[in-house]
Amino acid sequence: MSEKSTKITAKRIFGIVLNAVFVCFFLLCALALFLAVTSKKSSDGAMEIFGTEMRLVLSSSMEKCDETDVSGYAIKDIPVNSVVFIQTVPDGEEEAEEWYSSLKVGDVLTFRYVYASQETITHRITDIREKEGGDYIITLAGDNKAASGGTLTQTIDTSQDGGLNYIIGKVTGVNYALGLIITALKSAWGIVFIVIVPCIIIIVFEIIRIVETITEQKNAERIAENERKDAEIAELKRRLEEVDAGRKLSPDGTDGVSE
Repeated sequence: MSEKSTKITAKRIFGIVLNAVFVCFFLLCALALFLAVTSKKSSDGAMEIFGTEMRLVLSSSMEKCDETDVSGYAIKDIPVNSVVFIQTVPDGEEEAEEWYSSLKVGDVLTFRYVYASQETITHRITDIREKEGGDYIITLAGDNKAASGGTLTQTIDTSQDGGLNYIIGKVTGVNYALGLIITALKSAWGIVFIVIVPCIIIIVFEIIRIVETITEQKNAERIAENERKDAEIAELKRRLEEVDAGRKLSPDGTDGVSE
């Protein structure tokens, strides 16, 4: 493969990769905007869509910590500014009982809890005990033992309906990138860097691509024109040679010069 062909191939691969990155990025941005526009709001301001709550995590209590082994759990790490997807506790009594009975140590729950004031917390179940009557005593704690505030634990009695301490639901998924975008979209500068700047970059790349296409087209037209002219000159030379050869021959095919 020639050096020129190698450069063209590398350029095409770079263009494909760049397009893929931009497409993924804008799909993620579009998803964030869609969620922001279409989602409902719970009583405490959480986004809700298709029966699933989405909340931004604002503390580092569930970030990865070497002192906590979470390798056997589905949810392993929840960085600050992540979006957590929450399967809320069903409204029906029988459905709620079945939902609680499926919980186990290692599951991550989002719940409301009162210290100085009522807070929304997302922590992992460290212990769960069934009470008589089908209710549960659930103990929870954060994974990050190095987080500010230490490793406080929370205990929730599911039989205390209407209390200040209650479970919202179980975390079924985490998305850090989506959380960053949603966080950024809350500010004017975030909108500039998330939406406007990428649009400008795409416009610049498209202008460069258009200029390169026009330049390549002009080069191709120039080469074709040069080849056409070369062909015309070659044809003209051939005809001149034929005419010149005809002049040197006598009518009977002998040399036209007398002795």
